[in-house]
Amino acid sequence: MNRLWLIVQREYFSIVGKKSFIIMTILMPFIIVLIGAIPAAIAYFNDNSGEAETYSVIDETGMNYAAAITDIEGYHFAPLSGDSTAKPREFYDKAGGAISGVIIIPKNVIQDKKITIYSENTISPGLKSHINTCINDTLTAAKIASFGVPDLDKMMQEAQVDVSVNSVRWDDNGNEEKSSTEVATILGMMLSLLTYMFVLMYGAMIMNSVIEEKTNRIVEVVVSSCKPFQLMMGKIIGVGLVGLTQFLIWVVLVIALGTLFSLIFGISTSPQVIGDPQAMQAITAQAQEDTMSSIMQSILSVNYAYVLSCFVLYFIGGYLLYASLFAGFGSAVDEASEASQFTTPVIMLMIIALYAGIACVENPNGQMAVWCSIIPFTSPVVMMVRLPYDVPGWQLLLSILLLFATATLLVWVSARIYRTGILLYGKKTSIRDIIRWIR
Repeated sequence: MNRLWLIVQREYFSIVGKKSFIIMTILMPFIIVLIGAIPAAIAYFNDNSGEAETYSVIDETGMNYAAAITDIEGYHFAPLSGDSTAKPREFYDKAGGAISGVIIIPKNVIQDKKITIYSENTISPGLKSHINTCINDTLTAAKIASFGVPDLDKMMQEAQVDVSVNSVRWDDNGNEEKSSTEVATILGMMLSLLTYMFVLMYGAMIMNSVIEEKTNRIVEVVVSSCKPFQLMMGKIIGVGLVGLTQFLIWVVLVIALGTLFSLIFGISTSPQVIGDPQAMQAITAQAQEDTMSSIMQSILSVNYAYVLSCFVLYFIGGYLLYASLFAGFGSAVDEASEASQFTTPVIMLMIIALYAGIACVENPNGQMAVWCSIIPFTSPVVMMVRLPYDVPGWQLLLSILLLFATATLLVWVSARIYRTGILLYGKKTSIRDIIRWIR
């Protein structure tokens, strides 16, 4: 055991002691936020780049439906009328490149429910969606007007009811508590992605470490002082503690940033900043109080101690399960490029687990979600999606027991692969060889 803990300490401090680990651990939350902002930035620059394209809109109905298609960022629409659209190509060629396409609104558009866009290039989804929305709204209004009922459109608008759905749950004592589906969904997806990322990243780190030590022949010296099983478990435990340390630092950073944001948000939305304090103070203060109270109730509706405790358990179980496979397969090869034949099925299992977790967001208590949260190879990821929705106790207990039982079995199997493969050089290992080592 002393040798095992020496290996654990060596693996742990060799990673945690690096400046790169400290820097990346601190910067990672900001990088994740930046990655989340990249799609918005791309969409912004994509919408505001280049010169606006012009499309001629020829309305054969004579009802001025062409004017319903309004200009948007990047597109200008020139409404026309007439019946000279038998040959749209001639009309396009006559424009001499001044337009990008021709939109035809036929006479029987209300009956056929079709319009046509002619252009040399395939139109963008955004352009198609905008034209579709504009024309549908206009033709719907025209259809309503054709019924001849006075103020029918106004009555239909007043008949539309927009209901806001609030979620309230009962605790064990029967008391009512506000809950938030949105908060539960976001939290579940974040924990699911963290589990996937941690297990895959640190499992690959163990495999690369094993291959590196094997290639440099350092392992020959190390196994002369300890058993191969102790060396493998020391690596797995040491790197796993690195992952838990990183997660703990992130939790502290998120709490600190959340507190700082709350203070800044409270100051920036003060009535003294918004306008005349005497005129706005009462209304603004009450609105802010109601909004912040509702937001805080939604955020605090989740039992974070329970969710994070389960997250740690599933991370440990999932990490042991997959890291042992990475360590065992890493010992069976001499180079990282050769490990793909063994690690590809393992990575595919992780990807399947991630897709199953994403699919279960809409129905976290459905049959697929329940089974995938119990099966050991997918439960570390899928159960994270279900945890904020109060999983039944027997399902949680069964899932954890199966996960750790499977992890223990795979650690034993990987140890049998490791003890033989770690000292084997110059020979390509096959699946048949690995099966023979396990036996």
